[in-house]
Amino acid sequence: MKPLCVVSCPIDTFSGYGARSRDFVRSLITAKGEEWDIKILPQRWGSTPWNFLSKDNPLQKRFISNLNKKPDIWIQITIPSEFQPVGQYNIGVTAGIETTIFPGDFIEGLNKMNINLVSSNHSKNVALSTQFDKRDKNKKIIGQTKTEKPVEVLFEGLDLNIYNKNPQNSGLLDNVKEDFCFLYTGHWLQGILGEDRKNTGLMIKTFLETFNTSSRKKPALILKTNTMNYSLLDREEILRKINIIKDNVGGNLPNIYLVHGELTDDEMNQLNNDNKVKAFVSFTKGEGYGRPLAEAAITGKPVIVSNWSGHVDFIHPDYNVLIGGELKEVHKSASNNWILKESQWFNINTEVASKAMKDVFKNYKRYLEKSRKQTQYLKNNWSFDKMTEKLNSLLPKVEAAPQMQQIQLPKLKKSTPKLPKLNLPKLKKIES
Repeated sequence: MKPLCVVSCPIDTFSGYGARSRDFVRSLITAKGEEWDIKILPQRWGSTPWNFLSKDNPLQKRFISNLNKKPDIWIQITIPSEFQPVGQYNIGVTAGIETTIFPGDFIEGLNKMNINLVSSNHSKNVALSTQFDKRDKNKKIIGQTKTEKPVEVLFEGLDLNIYNKNPQNSGLLDNVKEDFCFLYTGHWLQGILGEDRKNTGLMIKTFLETFNTSSRKKPALILKTNTMNYSLLDREEILRKINIIKDNVGGNLPNIYLVHGELTDDEMNQLNNDNKVKAFVSFTKGEGYGRPLAEAAITGKPVIVSNWSGHVDFIHPDYNVLIGGELKEVHKSASNNWILKESQWFNINTEVASKAMKDVFKNYKRYLEKSRKQTQYLKNNWSFDKMTEKLNSLLPKVEAAPQMQQIQLPKLKKSTPKLPKLNLPKLKKIES
């Protein structure tokens, strides 16, 4: 009997963790599908939309609604605070964290599992370096809480059958009049201007100020973004925030176009490869991995991005533009239960970033000559196949746990043994 492996994950959701789950499960099936009986226990992911997978997707056949026995291998893809050791062997899979501190309940979650797989060296280093004091009821330090279980890096490999270098006119940008566009892809998350994790608002402001000139030839900025969902209200809220920034900058501003709504992986690759998209930009404060940046960089176009956190693993500094800055504490408007206000993340140098955007626009051919090398670099080192090789090396050798077997005893025939007949001697009568 094959060992039972159950993967609990938000595989059917429109989310970053959903994309990670789909790739991980496909990689797991490639690596262990012949040896293990792999089942999927689907989970939701916050308020993100559901039903990403089509009804005829083969992964659907592996779905289960509940557990009826203890798995030999239990894999959970989520934030570490939700990790639970359900199986004989337990694996936690997480992007990690975007700041300099793992929350205490993240550390506790990591320590429940036999091994933990994070997406980047940044996340691994933070997980292993975070420590908290243990205190007794009198607040006296009695020890330290730290990561005690193994943490290994499993990067998020690119599916080269979907994400690739393929110059084309996608049709998605037919209404864009400019032939030189910067593309930003990412959520517009909570936080005041300059403090949200993706730093979307400050990136827009810097772009507007950089190209606020009387020149007729200007680049455009395309935003593929949303906040919580793809509703009309969400779209209107983003447009409202863009207009507030534009009003505050004023002047002769370049155009900004919003792409809002669900795109398939193929459509996202078409957008990245569109001939009007010449470069990618992100002022992100921190990434556990930075999946959209990998999907963009495979096109061979230059990427302008912050020089810190998960994406520096695969955004080669010789082929792209990594912008410096400094670490600062998380603003209270952006903090939550996981992104602690006591932690730090990256504040990009907007003056340097502005100069970089301007120079890429003016001297594009020079930057493109370098960034073209990024395509082969990603193919050689950061593909789905390479991820599968790495995953296979990290998985345990597991045999199925012995199962209780019902013993079938043979039916016995009812038998009554015959007693031998005893011949007793005849007794003489004795008269007194």
